[in-house]
Amino acid sequence: MIDMDIEFLLSIKLLAVGSVLVIFAFYERIYPAAGGPLLLRFGRATKAAWMRLLKNLSLLGINALLSPLIVVPITAFAADHSFGLRPAWWSGWLGLGLDILLLDLWIYWWHRANHEIPFLWRFHSVHHLDETLDTSSALRFHFGEVVLSALVRGIVIVVFDLPLSSVLLFEAIVLASAIFHHSDAKLPERVEAALSRLIITPSIHWIHHHAFRADTDSNYGTLFSFWDLLFRSRSRTKRTPDMPIGVQGARDRSLPKLIMTPLKSPASSSPNSSNHPSAG
Repeated sequence: MIDMDIEFLLSIKLLAVGSVLVIFAFYERIYPAAGGPLLLRFGRATKAAWMRLLKNLSLLGINALLSPLIVVPITAFAADHSFGLRPAWWSGWLGLGLDILLLDLWIYWWHRANHEIPFLWRFHSVHHLDETLDTSSALRFHFGEVVLSALVRGIVIVVFDLPLSSVLLFEAIVLASAIFHHSDAKLPERVEAALSRLIITPSIHWIHHHAFRADTDSNYGTLFSFWDLLFRSRSRTKRTPDMPIGVQGARDRSLPKLIMTPLKSPASSSPNSSNHPSAG
């Protein structure tokens, strides 16, 4: 494995993710692809836009407070108590590349499970109830989902003997990617078409947030776009500027209600029902 200073990686992670967030937060407001009525624009900020932004940032704040207390210790513990079965050839830059590929494969199936298992959907629906997509949507997750994700990922880390440095680097890449593909950034068609052959772009991920359940239950990829093709979960729907965002049959909720969502009835388009569609 590549020997990397953990504190250095944490600093790089914060700097990289922060830079991507600032860049696309400005870019999407100058060159929006959709520009819904709640989109916060320069000089046209509505009360609803400010309240939505505050809600998303509040969820981010809760996770930021809990991360060093729960998520980081779980990850570090798992990395220190692995089975030690990592082969010698799985090292260096090749090992790092395989680690990232493996973690992205795991997060594909974890994301898919969050849609197909009703208990997990109770937490994940908080992310999908956002009725406007922009960079702040990438920061909107229920803290319960974050903790559950860390616990399950810990198993992957233990089994495959993944070093903490690989996990932290992957987190930085995934966070930056999520900010990018949740953004309302309008990209040149050729650029987005070229990028979408390898990574998840806004045109791909926006379909996942379409308030139509067959699309919501598709396009599960987080970093690489080929997993959905490989596992037949790519939607054929094309993104349009007026595409409704959210959860079919449900509306967004206040911050207190979002926090309590897992304890109440799940959002209306909760998956795993009798007419659950197969993605094409």
